[in-house]
Formats: sequence, C-alpha cells, structure tokens
Amino acid sequence: MREEPLLTVAPAAIKSLPELYAVALHQAQRAVRHYGTPMRNPDKNADLLRPVFDRLAVREQARADALKVTCVEACGSPPGSQHPPTAFIDLVPAQEVADTSRSDLATPYTVWALAVRQRQRAFIYWTYVAALAEDPAVRNAAERLAREALFDGNELRRERRLAWQSEHRHAASEQQGDRDASAALLESLLRRDVIAWSSTLPPAERTHLLQVGALAHAAYDPDPAEDIPIASPDDIAGVRERALRRAEQLSNIYLDEADKAIDQGSLELAQKLAAQSIVRLAELRAAADVPALHQI
Repeated sequence: MREEPLLTVAPAAIKSLPELYAVALHQAQRAVRHYGTPMRNPDKNADLLRPVFDRLAVREQARADALKVTCVEACGSPPGSQHPPTAFIDLVPAQEVADTSRSDLATPYTVWALAVRQRQRAFIYWTYVAALAEDPAVRNAAERLAREALFDGNELRRERRLAWQSEHRHAASEQQGDRDASAALLESLLRRDVIAWSSTLPPAERTHLLQVGALAHAAYDPDPAEDIPIASPDDIAGVRERALRRAEQLSNIYLDEADKAIDQGSLELAQKLAAQSIVRLAELRAAADVPALHQI
C-alpha cells in the first residue's frame, strides 16, 4: 500500500464549466513548466533523463492546447489563464520533479513512474470533482477528464514497463495475493462500520448511507442471519471516522493494484474498483459532514 497520499488537500467543488477548464489549463501549464525545469538545469543524469522529461513536457503542452480548443467549443471563449482558480491543485509538484531529476539513482523508469503518479493524481482529482459536482455539464466534463487521465496513465505505464526490471514484475506477482486478501478484509470491516453508522440514522438517510457504502453503489441486501452491529450515540463519531479511514485505505489499495498490475485484465478491474472507491469515499465524507482530515 502506498505510504503517502496522492492528494494532500481535498478537491473543492467546481460550479461552472469555465472554472473547470481554467483549473485544467492551469494544471497542464504548470506541468509543462515543471517537467521543463530539469532540461534547463542539466546535471550528470541529464543525458539519461532529459529525453523522458522532454516527452512529458510535450504531452502536457498538447493537453493544454487541446483544453483551450475544447473550452472555446463548450463555453464560447478560452479558459482564463491569468490566475489559478480557487479549486486549483497542482498535480505535478515542482519538488517531486526536482527530487527525481537531482537523484543520483534516477533512471528513465523513475521519471516514467513520476508521470504515472501524476496522472493517477489527475484521475483521483477529476473523479472527486465529478462526485461533488451539482451541475450535470460540470460532472460530465470532469468524468471525461478523469477518463483521459486513466487512458494517459495506461500509456505511461507501458513506457514505464519498458524500463521495468524483471525483479519488479516478479515482486508484483508475489504480492498480488496479499493485496487481494487485504482489500477483502477491509471491505468487510468497512461494510460493518457503515451498517453501524447507519443504525443511528432515520430510515431514508440509513438507506442512502448503506447504498453509498456498498462498492459500485449496489443496493445493500441484509442477511437475516448476520449479526448487525449497532452503534450508540457515544460511539458513532469513532465509527464514522474509522469508516472514512478504511474507505481511504481501500482507495489506496485499488490504486496501488492498478499501478502494479501485470496484465490488462487486472489493470482494468483495479481501475474500475479505484474509481468506484474514490466516489464512495467522497460521498461518505459528504455524509459525515465533517472536514476531511485524511486525503488520498
């Protein structure tokens, strides 16, 4: 499981298409600038790493150009580019790029892995924005950007695999069973937490929470023989926080599985579970109606 969150700040709700495209444009332009920095500050790894940073900067510039065209088509004018909108989150932090470019141990694999992480971050960000959106147009556009990030991430993984040493593939294969078992246990524990949480709510809210807590929003069908946990009012805050923590852990596990997938079928399943889990986490946080303390 990844030790650090991909996003350290919860994405803010985006209320309009112009704001959405302005955020996306600033993200792409910031990525171009950060990926281009190592090319202006060569070191002893420059000849090895520069071609990869070059390709990443070109990809992000193409993304920025495409966003301008799409925004004009959707909104009638290009996205604002003077100041980052309030909802802006930098998906390619300069420090991450600098640490990679200056490391004596950095290789093309390391740079491709950094780019994969960036597109994972974009996938999480736009999936989260879509889950929070009230405007259908904003939700649809955010979902398209999330799918684009998913597609880009798959392409970048193929590039990364070209530099992936055999021991990495072997380790991923050995660890797959452990990750599957961990996810199954956490899903079971999360389910019980959500049932206990819902036990203190009125019927309508209880039904909604049970549906939110089920992966892929499957309707909850109680088993008559199941021991249903009941939370007291004094315990509910702890149960709620534990459920949010487990939902976050599951999102990280599924993202980690996608990152380490060794075949297309495993990759697609992990990405589907990750998307559903991120939406679940966002809706559980909304249901809790408390500030998000731990982000993906």
